[in-house]
Amino acid sequence: MDELPDEAPRQPLSNAEVDRALRSMPGWERAEGGIRKRYRRATFMDAIAFVNQIAELAEQTRHHPDIHIRWRNVTVSLTTHEAGGVTHLDIDLADAIEGTGNRDNG
Repeated sequence: MDELPDEAPRQPLSNAEVDRALRSMPGWERAEGGIRKRYRRATFMDAIAFVNQIAELAEQTRHHPDIHIRWRNVTVSLTTHEAGGVTHLDIDLADAIEGTGNRDNG
């Protein structure tokens, strides 16, 4: 994934734009002013490896999700706090996370 420029879009998306994006992102849902998805991995170590992949993507894009790990479950939450909602940064990072080749299992 290429790095996003510093002037990446930080305007909140409309409800319709978020809903449209979520239709093409299975498992992602609106939650607490942002979007989130829960992934289930086969083992705790698989969950940690997945989090490390997400961390790499987050560093590349300079956009960092909230990540909650509970045994082999990883919940990823995205919002652009300074914009007060979901922006293209969140949708793009969610897309990149989906593209890691990791699939729900277990």
